Amino acid sequence: MKKTQVRVYFSLFGDEFPIDEVTDRLGIIPTLTYKKGELINRSNDYTRDFPLYRKETVWDLDTSYQDSYDVKEQMDQILIPLKNKTVILNQLKVDYKLECKISIVIIMENGDTPGLYLDNEQIEFANSVKAEFDIDLYANPYEDDIND
Repeated sequence: MKKTQVRVYFSLFGDEFPIDEVTDRLGIIPTLTYKKGELINRSNDYTRDFPLYRKETVWDLDTSYQDSYDVKEQMDQILIPLKNKTVILNQLKVDYKLECKISIVIIMENGDTPGLYLDNEQIEFANSVKAEFDIDLYANPYEDDIND
């Protein structure tokens, strides 16, 4: 039986910037990066005959999908390494005209919904770097619905 999953990721993004310098200044290895203009790999996509290219450069720190009933667990995994880096993040934003986003993706199975609570520390961090929140919710059908 599938379980409800949560994924949280922090993105620094902009037109073009030196990803290696961002990594060095933050002292954190990103989980995903890509550069503006790179070809998007869509080998399994039926539209692969029409190439798409990245529209921005991105530095991500990502939990990947994890079984969870509490979004705070995944938020902490991302924000704890970043919370003492606000000065560096804000300087990078100025130096390279970057933006920040915190994305929360929830895939609910069988109606099992996780707690979605943002504590003051998480809100203060997001505000200190002017990060926006992007929350996506996906509700998969109940097992019984599939068999009907």
